[in-house]
Amino acid sequence: MNNKSMDHARILVVLPHPDDEAYFVSGTLAMYIAAGAEVTYACLTLGEMGRNMGVPLIANRITLPAIRQAELEASCKAIGIQDLRMLGFHDKMIEFEDPALLDQRMESLVKELTPSLVITFYPGYSVHPDHDATGAAVIRTMARLPAAERPVVHSVAFSNNHQQRIGAADVVIDVTPFITVKINSILAHRTQFQEDKVLGSLLPTDPVICGKYGMERFWTYRFPECKEQPEEAALCCK
Repeated sequence: MNNKSMDHARILVVLPHPDDEAYFVSGTLAMYIAAGAEVTYACLTLGEMGRNMGVPLIANRITLPAIRQAELEASCKAIGIQDLRMLGFHDKMIEFEDPALLDQRMESLVKELTPSLVITFYPGYSVHPDHDATGAAVIRTMARLPAAERPVVHSVAFSNNHQQRIGAADVVIDVTPFITVKINSILAHRTQFQEDKVLGSLLPTDPVICGKYGMERFWTYRFPECKEQPEEAALCCK
């Protein structure tokens, strides 16, 4: 990553579930924060419909929302995120929310924070319907901004064969200097990840762990003109 990529003083992260930040972006966020950036994480749900309850069980269907909120707060503390916003949408229901409501919430955040970088999921290439719907709301909102006022959007993609459609990631960040932060963020989500499964008997700094968790990849979202690239533009020009 070149020095230009570090020129972001205010960053907005928009993801749907507790633990999305830990697995996909925690090292990158720790890097930016260490360089002086202010980070707001807007988490749309509490992941209350998740099936993982810990091994051994530490939650049930009734207690899971409060536990996952506490895990999210602990993860953000491990990363150093200064501003956590819990938006209160329902887990596994983002695709069914009123798009106008989603877009209004995104627009409100962008107007308040004026970030130079927004991080979200790449719609259509991030597997979970909540991921795709969240990313789509962000892209629609960003597309309505004048190009000169639009923040850079870095998106996460990991669906099967995504590179055949959108190419290789153009932002690849070595987060091994922050690998302990990333592992602590992941393990903060105790219902979702167990230390023996994440680390085994190894330390976070072990080369095996760094090889598995030490790179984070993003696609800079390109905002096309509707008339030029209608398939891509359908996501953002509605």
